[in-house]
Amino acid sequence: MQIYLSNAGQEPIYAQITRQIKQQILSGALRPGDALPSIRLLARELRISVITTKRAYEDLERDGFILTQQGRGSFVAEQNPALLREEHLKKVEDCLQGAVDAARLGGIGYDEVAETLRLLWEG
Repeated sequence: MQIYLSNAGQEPIYAQITRQIKQQILSGALRPGDALPSIRLLARELRISVITTKRAYEDLERDGFILTQQGRGSFVAEQNPALLREEHLKKVEDCLQGAVDAARLGGIGYDEVAETLRLLWEG
């Protein structure tokens, strides 16, 4: 599992960890049942506070991406197809919002954006 942290952006470190682990789960790089590094090991590898990695793992568990078993560790949870679809839909909405914002800023109309989306969709 690879986690890359950036101090340049405004995204908190725990959110960077959470986002990257979610991406690896959604992409299939991490599969259900795969063990995650312990909170302490990940903190040591990333050279960050244990509290920060604990927060990331708690968020992932709350969102249903991992399961933590006392004394055994944290594991990738079986994914609910509806949850996966919702995560993908959120990603699409975020990207489309960025496209709408850029189009408005550039004076590009709805019809032109819709046509561009259609062309991209069709490949």
